[in-house]
Parts: sequence; structure tokens; C-alpha cells
Amino acid sequence: RNCRESLVVLRCVGADQHFQEKVIFPFESWCFDCPTDSRIDVWVHGISGVELLETLPADALRAHEP
Repeated sequence: RNCRESLVVLRCVGADQHFQEKVIFPFESWCFDCPTDSRIDVWVHGISGVELLETLPADALRAHEP
């Protein structure tokens, strides 16, 4: 979920040339599939241009099934 009041760009980069990119609007939630060894980068538009806000391993964002 994007809890910011501005857009963020989520990029999923994984092995074997796996790549996804999605613009997530303020307060929007988004579910996605990606390899567990992927890296998730969250980008925002800052004062000096596009800035990397956070990098996470995909496994840290995994939704657990009940």
C-alpha cells in the first residue's frame, strides 16, 4: 500500500531478466507476483528529481496465505 500523498514507482528486479514496474497512486494497494529472490525498489519524485526511497527483498513483502 502506498501510504504517501504522492505517486511512487515500484520496480521489481529479479533473476533471469525478470522486471516489473508499476506506478502506484496515493493510498492505492497493489498485489503482484515475482520470484522470491527479487529486489523491490520504491522510487519517488523528490526535489532533485527521481530518488530511490527504499529497497527491499521481495520475500519481505510476501503475503501469507491463511
